[in-house]
Amino acid sequence: MKNVKLTMSLLVIAILFLVSCSKDENNPTKVRTTSTEFKALKTASIESKMQDFQLDANQTQVLTTERGVQFVINGNCLSNNGNPITGTIDIKVIELFKSGGMVITNKPTMGRMENGDKALLISGGEFFINATQGGVQLQLDCPIQVLVPTSLTGQVDNEMILWKGIGIDEDCDLPIICDNIVWEEIENEEVEIANGDNGETFYVADFGEFGWTNVDRFFQDSRPKTTLLVDVPNGFNNTNSSVYIYYNGEPNALGELDTYIEEQGLFSEHYGQIPIGLECHIVFVSEDKGNWLFAIKPVTIASGDIITISDVDLNTATANELEALINDLP
Repeated sequence: MKNVKLTMSLLVIAILFLVSCSKDENNPTKVRTTSTEFKALKTASIESKMQDFQLDANQTQVLTTERGVQFVINGNCLSNNGNPITGTIDIKVIELFKSGGMVITNKPTMGRMENGDKALLISGGEFFINATQGGVQLQLDCPIQVLVPTSLTGQVDNEMILWKGIGIDEDCDLPIICDNIVWEEIENEEVEIANGDNGETFYVADFGEFGWTNVDRFFQDSRPKTTLLVDVPNGFNNTNSSVYIYYNGEPNALGELDTYIEEQGLFSEHYGQIPIGLECHIVFVSEDKGNWLFAIKPVTIASGDIITISDVDLNTATANELEALINDLP
């Protein structure tokens, strides 16, 4: 009889242990990945996009990127803390045109409006450019000119203007490449349309700072607008995941739900800039064992929408696979 009682006691203890483990697995505060691991994934994607050039300090040279963008740089305009330089200069460039590359590098096209809110930008190209010599950061004393083929993002758009990427809550002194940025208009700098020798057209602009620059305009839609909330799986928040919105038919743009409501565990677009009736895809991304963890969910926006991303929506992919999936969206 004592043996039976002992066996029953052990069984009860085992059941309680299993229930405890099950509850722990569903604990909303349980972290599935860390902010460090997630940021490392984005950093690797940024580094994979980097193009390296060399420039003679005594010459004006045209640097042409893999996609045909031209940067005209006068080597005499570069200095080291006010001192002129000689010899070879190292130039690094990143170019982004489509939403897939914007997702894996965390460079959505969200522009600051006059009232401080953010709204979607349609991009003619996002660019990072920087110059160093022997690992020492150089300064730019006169503008760089950029010529961007309009064919990379569609037809000529005469409303394009120039924007600068500003770091959000980060120490982003060059040569560090900010993870999280917002685009702010560069005042008094125009984007012109120029014709090439073979009938091609270019967006042409001058800018006077290293870092992120963008040829963009605000997205325009006359439909009534709404806010948007997205509920993500337990264990994820704004430190170890991101939520974006891909507007169908706008492959050169990427919105972001940049606010996280911790009390409710919801990502939010609280500016009220999402058109009601918009056909789009919600894109959730995080990290899982060195790969991208993601969900891509098609939705049509209704007023005051709350979109739910559940565990069954999640998949994993490499950076190249995820970028291709997003670039293939309608």
